[in-house]
Amino acid sequence: MAWSLRSVIPVWVVALLGAVVVGVFAPHSSGTGGSLTWLPIVLAGSVLVTMAIQLALQRKEGLVVRMMASLGGALVICAVAGGILLLL
Repeated sequence: MAWSLRSVIPVWVVALLGAVVVGVFAPHSSGTGGSLTWLPIVLAGSVLVTMAIQLALQRKEGLVVRMMASLGGALVICAVAGGILLLL
């Protein structure tokens, strides 16, 4: 379980920091180019960070569980950030 948390938490932190950066710096317009356009890019970055961490670990056991936990948490973070940005 310790290996799982060591590989999952950094992805969540990247997703959270990316969502905060999008919320602060992206324009809050309802048209194209608004802040909601950038959240999928944050999620794509989370996928890349997940892949890099899992390749660095070089452990086959529990790979799917670790990736599901990392990307599931990042998806929830981006969804909550999107909901908050819609309300603003």
